[in-house]
Amino acid sequence: MWCLELLLPLLLIVKDVSGQWNVWIPRDISAMTNSCVVIPCTFMYPSGIRLHYGIHGIWYFGQPYPQLFPPVVFKTRTEIVHESYQGRTKLIGDLHQRNCTLLISNIGTEHSGRYYFRADLGGANIYTYPDFSELKVLDQPNIDIPEEIVADENLELTCYAPDNCPENSPEIQWMYTDYLPEPEYTSDYVAESNTAVLSSTLTFTPRPMHNGQLLGCRVSYPNTTLVYERLISLDVKYAPRSVWVNVSAEVMEGSSVTLHCEVDSNPPPRISWLFGDQQLLWDRASNASLSLEDLTPSQEGIYTCVGDNGYGVMNTSMYLAVLYPPSEPVVNGSLTILEGSSISLQCSTQGNPTPTLTWLKDGELVGTITAAEVSVLELLKLNPQGDGQYRCLAENEHGRASSSLNITVEYAPVLLDESKCTVVREGVQCVCMATGNPEPIIEFYLPDKNITVNDTDGRYNYYTHTDGHTSTGMIKLREKGERLGNSAVNVHCSISNMYGSESFHLELQQEKKYMMAVIVGTIGGVAVIAFIIAAVRYVGHNNKKENGNPGQDLVSKLENPALYYSTVKKDKQCLRKKVLKTELLGSKFNSILEESTGEDGDYQPVGSMAELERQELNYAALEFLGGRSRDGGPQGGGMTAATTPRSRPNESRSFPDPSSPRDTVAAMLSPPSSRHSPPLQTSSPSPVDTITTLHHHTEIPHRLPPSLTHLK
Repeated sequence: MWCLELLLPLLLIVKDVSGQWNVWIPRDISAMTNSCVVIPCTFMYPSGIRLHYGIHGIWYFGQPYPQLFPPVVFKTRTEIVHESYQGRTKLIGDLHQRNCTLLISNIGTEHSGRYYFRADLGGANIYTYPDFSELKVLDQPNIDIPEEIVADENLELTCYAPDNCPENSPEIQWMYTDYLPEPEYTSDYVAESNTAVLSSTLTFTPRPMHNGQLLGCRVSYPNTTLVYERLISLDVKYAPRSVWVNVSAEVMEGSSVTLHCEVDSNPPPRISWLFGDQQLLWDRASNASLSLEDLTPSQEGIYTCVGDNGYGVMNTSMYLAVLYPPSEPVVNGSLTILEGSSISLQCSTQGNPTPTLTWLKDGELVGTITAAEVSVLELLKLNPQGDGQYRCLAENEHGRASSSLNITVEYAPVLLDESKCTVVREGVQCVCMATGNPEPIIEFYLPDKNITVNDTDGRYNYYTHTDGHTSTGMIKLREKGERLGNSAVNVHCSISNMYGSESFHLELQQEKKYMMAVIVGTIGGVAVIAFIIAAVRYVGHNNKKENGNPGQDLVSKLENPALYYSTVKKDKQCLRKKVLKTELLGSKFNSILEESTGEDGDYQPVGSMAELERQELNYAALEFLGGRSRDGGPQGGGMTAATTPRSRPNESRSFPDPSSPRDTVAAMLSPPSSRHSPPLQTSSPSPVDTITTLHHHTEIPHRLPPSLTHLK
């Protein structure tokens, strides 16, 4: 063994260095006893080796390494071979052509085994190829027999004879086929890897009567006395042809029953009674009975009788029904899920007859009624309406049972349409309603004041209420004496829970009574203006006739040009009109000053409601051209007197040209600088030619005190 351990690494090194030591021989080859066999062989060696001493070859049997002293089958240098191969081997290939084919004659079964070739190229160029050819020496032909010969099924039997001896070729014949039904014979010659096999196939359909019949295959070599035979006995088996059991039965819980089974087969089968995968009874016989006592619902099911004789299996089943009322259904546990999720609700029960399963949500039918022991209710993309109690009801003719579970759908807050701001008697009331699960938290935010209202304080009455998944928040804006956001309500509602938050701007909704007031006020205002225009024209016409010099008369009566206001009280339909007519230098104009006032009580204009009780402020501007001061001194270029509201610092006022109607209208629409106009300041009046321009302005101030009704 130590020699082998030293040689193996050396052989591996030599093979790795050369990389060209190769041999090709058939892996398997067979031959009949007392005949011959040819083992084809081709070898390769490195091209760089110089053959100074020629090429020699050696065939070994059993082992490839000389150190183990394997039997020498053939050797070119000498005729010394193993005694069992004396006179039987011959190298029929030319080693110089790299052909190492070996012929073995008159072989026996003792020559079966592995054969190795060793090339000797002189010097250290000696190499034993690890590949081998395994020889099988047969004393009778091979017959390929299927593992099972089954009656009434096509059967093929094949007889093989090797044809690897060039001196003789075999012939195959079938024996004892006279009683076979329509036998067929097929011959085939297979040559592979320089080896050859002759085969003959017998095809027929056996019957149960052919069980035990003898068949034989004979192989002979012409012109020789070599004859080989093999006999087989047909073992025709047929699978169980029928399995009989009780018909399906229905029995009440607690009763007893006996199940019978009979099998027709050859040989007798092994009979097994199965309940599901559980074997309850088995016996090797042609029949077997199974007794069941005091039946319970767990014993309801399929019972199967299986007949197995080793060559075929057959089974028949029957259903044993145990009648009983439905058991309490098994359902999912209560679930809490997020909106948009999908879930499957399962309900399982047992009962016989098979119960009907019904899904109910809050007492109403959902899904379909199923006649089965398992029902699945698919709930896809649940919304908040899917929240509630789900009940599975199981019923059959022997009773009923049910189980329930609760599904809670959680979702982000959603603002309801009822959210808005409205004008009420106390001011403005803003309501924010939202639904969500968990219940949303409601806060109000006033961006103009940068105030978040989530609690009641002195100025904002905050209130919240929760009803189920709906939360309601309300605030009342009770500011007095000042406006909210330049006549507009700017309130944001923030709703939030663990799944999200949103902020919305609440729109101001007008009440019907205020809308009606706007309509009535508009129509009434048009009528009043028409009446005022008619009255002014009439008064002006009369004054023109009565007064020869209305300009001097007016200057004598008025120490300073004055501004008068008229107030229209809309809600009491009271109109106070003051008409001031000034005619200077042959020009005249009518100035109509109107002022609307409300109640003396508190008034808080909020949003668009301020427009419902707005005040109209009229003021006039008088311009004196070429006038004189009170002491009679002339004024260079003229003197101008204007009635204007108090201006903001660094704010200038310009008066339009009275000759331009567009300028006059623009002046009437130009806003004053403050809500309360102070007394007007004018220059000293003079009974001279005067051009007067009327300014009309509409604004939304608080009610003017009575002291400002007439400004001097």
